[in-house]
Amino acid sequence: MEADIEAANRELADARSTGKPCAPLRGRLLPEGDVEAAYRVQQLQARAWQGRGERRVGAKIGLTSRAVQETFGVFQPDFGMLTDAMAVGDGVEVPIDRLLQPRVEAEIAFVLDKDLPNPQLTTVDLIRAVDHVLPAIEIVDSRIAGWDISIVDTVADNASSGLFVLGTTPRRLADVDLRLCGMVLEHAGEPVSVGAGAACLGNPLHALQWLAGTLARAGDPLRAGDVVLSGALGPMVPVTPGAAYEARISGLGSVRTSFTKGDNQ
Repeated sequence: MEADIEAANRELADARSTGKPCAPLRGRLLPEGDVEAAYRVQQLQARAWQGRGERRVGAKIGLTSRAVQETFGVFQPDFGMLTDAMAVGDGVEVPIDRLLQPRVEAEIAFVLDKDLPNPQLTTVDLIRAVDHVLPAIEIVDSRIAGWDISIVDTVADNASSGLFVLGTTPRRLADVDLRLCGMVLEHAGEPVSVGAGAACLGNPLHALQWLAGTLARAGDPLRAGDVVLSGALGPMVPVTPGAAYEARISGLGSVRTSFTKGDNQ
């Protein structure tokens, strides 16, 4: 089993470096439904990135939509690591060739000012630990060919992480109702995804609570200064090379990203 985990890690690393996606891992290198093995692959990737000097700056939560969970046949979220190398400035153009199969989705990002080492967290604990929230665009990506993924594939692939963009309009939790925050993601002035905070486990705070407890039980808790991408507020959208996207979230402001056309466009 250990050899298969290492092989899965190598295939994902090769896909990242060559720009050529690999075949699905499930049923080939990793057993169907073995989420624990998938997280072990994810941990190997994280060690490699940190060994290259990348700094962990937080975490992302995936599979927060009930519809997406049903698609994968699971009924809990997943998570991946965020590093400083994944951060992109608001409005900064992203080289499309840096990614394999990018898609974008709008999210609410939490920025913490307290450690969260306790696995049993109340809503009050979470509110006290959050310094501010920001609008965010996650640029998700998959190293698995054709996005042919299961829960095992996406977890092993760092929860299908790519890059992330944070807005620059921090808001205090007391100033917004996260559950009712409406979201619209636009491309060329036209809405391509709409949603609200309630689409994220009923409330993005619920997603943060799940992640904080999960990581605390694993002995790797969230820390002060961490950024947490809490999950999509609406459907993710495939990226068009050369396109620009803007996400507006009521009460939080807006955030933008754009992409080059690429060498082959």
